[in-house]
Amino acid sequence: MHDMKGTAARPAPTTRTSDAALDTILGVDPGLQRTGYAILAAPDESGTVRVREAGVIRLDPREALEQRLAELDRSLLLLIENHRPGTLACEELYAHYKHPRTAILMAHARGVVLSLGARLGLMVVPVAATQVKKTLTGSGRAGKVQIQRAVAATLGLPRLPEPDDVADALAIALCGRLLRDAARRVEAPDRGGAR
Repeated sequence: MHDMKGTAARPAPTTRTSDAALDTILGVDPGLQRTGYAILAAPDESGTVRVREAGVIRLDPREALEQRLAELDRSLLLLIENHRPGTLACEELYAHYKHPRTAILMAHARGVVLSLGARLGLMVVPVAATQVKKTLTGSGRAGKVQIQRAVAATLGLPRLPEPDDVADALAIALCGRLLRDAARRVEAPDRGGAR
């Protein structure tokens, strides 16, 4: 798991050539100070999904909002260029009625993530927090530790993933992968159906 401070990157090519590239997924837990990310490789022959890289992009809260957003864009672009995922899963916004300003500010970071995914031709999969919880644990009210245990068990990790931003990004990537694969099955033409 890595800590990443952004560096300028060249635009990533938008053409995808292999199934492995299409099956590689980037999960993002967007934030204005810390953005968690996780890159899951395509499943191997046994169906096992592996973590290629996971970490946190740290943004300086003393910087102006537009500078932090530009840094987030550059940092994610570098990750995408290095790992060439075909899919980007990003947590949807949720707002607590006591903190509406937080949701508005977080929408800026999420907007950068979604815009970058669209610009680079990635399949973008929005994932609600309750959907992640229900998919990985069977309960939409699961706590952080339950999610971490489910992620560690699913990915065969030797210990619970941390910090929370990384654990959340791993969970988002896993759930996004399942949602993407379900959508692919629905979209696939019926190869042996009635005529």
